[in-house]
Amino acid sequence: MSAQKPTIVLVHGAFADSSSWNGVIDRLRSHGYSVVAASNPLRGLAGDSEYVRQLVASIDGPVVLVGHSYGGSVISNAARGLDNVKALVFVAAFLPDEGENAVTLSGKFPGSTLGEALHPVSITLPDGGQVADLYIERSKFHQQFAADVPEETAAIMAATQRPVADVALAEGASAPAWKNVPSWVLVATEDRNIPAQAQTFMADRAGATVVSVSASHAVSVSRPGDVARLINEAAQATG
Repeated sequence: MSAQKPTIVLVHGAFADSSSWNGVIDRLRSHGYSVVAASNPLRGLAGDSEYVRQLVASIDGPVVLVGHSYGGSVISNAARGLDNVKALVFVAAFLPDEGENAVTLSGKFPGSTLGEALHPVSITLPDGGQVADLYIERSKFHQQFAADVPEETAAIMAATQRPVADVALAEGASAPAWKNVPSWVLVATEDRNIPAQAQTFMADRAGATVVSVSASHAVSVSRPGDVARLINEAAQATG
């Protein structure tokens, strides 16, 4: 069995960017892992997944693929058929089955207040088509997305948030990799984007190893040690 440490590939979700993983990256690197924080395009599930798939396919050796929020949908699509992906880690994330989307899953159980906090911006595409870029209103960002993060940190996160195209959240998933790849799930119990009950439902359905953390949706920022520990557990389990 190979003793090579896997490369950890981190995929952020909507309303965040790669810097949301900074605290997690520091901890993983201190344990000798090579880490790549992918820039998720947030344009559409199939295209975003293909972007991540090609990135992961370019990496030599084993990979642990980690997704936060909508990034969970992306990694589940992207990992399908990639032999070097040895484990999936979902951090306050979606684990959609085939045909499911983020909008439906976030509303499957009560508790999400995201819809009330969204600010859509209409964008005209080069081909003349229209898309709505969704932002979280800055005045609501702290409580909605990152209630357990210091106010000043949350203000910076709100200013630098990446919008997600509305079509990405409504696009159905393809056959999920979590049915074939060992999976770990971190449930954020104080999440106001994806209710903890929905996270638990998806994790149980996937037969995943589950840990629960009292944290907001921005758990990678507020509790990076817990996130890094779960990723390390998954990485060690790959052998």
